[in-house]
Amino acid sequence: MSMVFRFRMLSDENDRFVRDYEVMYDMTLLDFHEFLLEALEYEPCMASFFTADNRWEKLREFTLMDMGEGGPDAPEAMDQVTLGQVIHHLRDRLIYLFDLFGDRAYYLELTGAYEADAEGHYPREIYAVAEVPDQYDPSKTVIDDEGSIFDDAMSEFGDFEGDDDYDDEY
Repeated sequence: MSMVFRFRMLSDENDRFVRDYEVMYDMTLLDFHEFLLEALEYEPCMASFFTADNRWEKLREFTLMDMGEGGPDAPEAMDQVTLGQVIHHLRDRLIYLFDLFGDRAYYLELTGAYEADAEGHYPREIYAVAEVPDQYDPSKTVIDDEGSIFDDAMSEFGDFEGDDDYDDEY
């Protein structure tokens, strides 16, 4: 039985945007790129994937075409690499740079690895919140007025603000 990776995708342009995808671990990065374009309803574009550390710093780059640069730090072609070759542990991360000139990206984190459902069809989107940021113009991104998911989670900690009885000096 094959393995399925579950990724959570976030955007720094819209704090409410969330997508969860299930994809086969042996899917090439090129196939993943094409699936993301379709799922986001984007037109074909130049893009790169990067592996990322726990602070979202870019590490290895994977490009649409072989850049022919050679060497240990040269980007690799997406069609030559599978997700299972670059993702090995829960919480491993990818940056999907879909706008090379505007440096706009999505952030993907592995949230699970499972046996594929015999009846399942992959790749697939399994969860979606908020509208997709516009592919070409970030100012057209619709942002929900209700604030961010982060703000919602942290709202209970605001109870200490304005408490005149609290003295933080000894």
